[in-house]
Amino acid sequence: MPGEAQQAIGWQKIVVRYAEGQLLKGYTHDFNPARSQFSLWPSPLATPQDRVIVPLARLKGVFFVRDFAGNPAYVERTDTDHPQHGRRIEVTLLDNEVIAGRTLNYRPDGYGFFVMPADPLANNIRVFVVATAVRQVRFP
Repeated sequence: MPGEAQQAIGWQKIVVRYAEGQLLKGYTHDFNPARSQFSLWPSPLATPQDRVIVPLARLKGVFFVRDFAGNPAYVERTDTDHPQHGRRIEVTLLDNEVIAGRTLNYRPDGYGFFVMPADPLANNIRVFVVATAVRQVRFP
């Protein structure tokens, strides 16, 4: 629908993963890593009553995705010849999930930081890793 696509401009498709395991999928237009919360909408056309206010402190990460379903069979590459900006980083979360890629803004004292996957074909476009969910950071 042209109207729906036009109204979706400025919205970002995200998957929100809570530290305790809960997962929510939806859209946001007000995510700001310097703020303690943001809104998650089931669709860009949803009413304000349908939105969820998400507190950053309860999260493991915010995954900005191409598609909600992804491709479970796809094996993400961690070494590519694709030119990339930023410092290589490998983040181990408290639940032992490892996120590898590049970062432009790692600061151990902030709310968190962005990681861009090394593989340009990955479903994740970028991931905001919440600092309180991090067990270890390496710079390989």
